[in-house]
Amino acid sequence: MEKQKLIRIFDKQADQYEKQREDPKQQRWRKHLLSHAKGEVLELAVGAGANFPFYPRDVKITATDFSEAMLAKAKGAAQNHGLDAHFKCADIEEIDFPDQSFDTIVSTLSLCSYNNPLKVLDDINRWCKPDGQILLMEHGISSNFAVAALQKGLNPLLYRIYGCHHTRDIIGLIRESGIQIEQVENFWLNMAHLIWAKPTYTTTTTGGNNHVTTSVIN
Repeated sequence: MEKQKLIRIFDKQADQYEKQREDPKQQRWRKHLLSHAKGEVLELAVGAGANFPFYPRDVKITATDFSEAMLAKAKGAAQNHGLDAHFKCADIEEIDFPDQSFDTIVSTLSLCSYNNPLKVLDDINRWCKPDGQILLMEHGISSNFAVAALQKGLNPLLYRIYGCHHTRDIIGLIRESGIQIEQVENFWLNMAHLIWAKPTYTTTTTGGNNHVTTSVIN
């Protein structure tokens, strides 16, 4: 889908996303995941700020989204919860940050929407500090054959309406990216996942005229 059309879809959903911040089940999942956040935090596709009630109050958040309407809702939520948050309206597939900039990187229900989720995961891996953490709450294809078949049948329609793919193999994508999964909790016939992960990164050192590249895995 053309990116500007996708942005318009999410602009129109900003009020709905704000109401969904009150969903009890998602609140439990978000609290469980985000209580582990620390330090300098990057949140991708912040939406209406549904995660903001659950961050520790001492974190510093850089929140991104390509929808101005979503960011307006998120700014209000950050103010209501007394968070130190800075906002950047940009497409996460085009934006860049210096390598190893963040202690915690958070994505909740965003990998379904990117044209190139593997590139986003590669960027997350680069942007996270070597001793940092990656916290994800994502949804994708079910492990139940009948449910998965229904998802595949409805996916083209749901993507046109909501801008969201329902058939991605989220765990497979993360493993393919090289990000190290430390813990996973699965829900709803494996359609929803809470994921605690660590980056894998490379460093390059120079000695005299020799260049040495070292792969480092925490």
